[in-house]
Amino acid sequence: MKTFAHAIRPLANDLFSSLLFAGLLAAGVDAQTATLIAMGVGLAHVWLWLMLRKPIAPLQWASLGLVLVFGTASLFLHDPRFLMAKPTVIYLILAVVMLKRGWMLRYLPPIAVGRGEGLMVAYGYAWAGLMALTAAANLAIAILAPVYWPLFKAVWPIGSKLMLFAAQYARIRARTIRQIRAGLATAA
Repeated sequence: MKTFAHAIRPLANDLFSSLLFAGLLAAGVDAQTATLIAMGVGLAHVWLWLMLRKPIAPLQWASLGLVLVFGTASLFLHDPRFLMAKPTVIYLILAVVMLKRGWMLRYLPPIAVGRGEGLMVAYGYAWAGLMALTAAANLAIAILAPVYWPLFKAVWPIGSKLMLFAAQYARIRARTIRQIRAGLATAA
């Protein structure tokens, strides 16, 4: 469980303002208030990291930018079609950001360093593909079956990402354990 917490912590940090926004909406906070809170907390979060002189990852900058741009647009447009299509743009932007080779290496637990880099690079591209697929599915549901859009949003985006994260975690963990055991066997 300790290695799982190590793996999820940087991702949760990078997506903090977006996760907060989703949590506020799920808790029943109105969209305008949730937007304003997420924007304020996102700015404060990045400001704190800058003051602490901690590096800010590209995904963290992207998350903040998306919250600010689409949050501002949401506040001014009040158009449900925009709100339904907005995640498509977000997913596509994230997919492009995730195409950077090696972006996932910072999420590699220390014990897997030197053992799982190749897999992490491959999974980075898998994440980009999943984000592009989610973008296409979101747009299709929003246009062709808007009545099912809330159900889609409640299930697919988080469910698909949890499944990919679980598969990635299990695969990296299995490879690391196998390589550690092989190293111990050859040392004996």
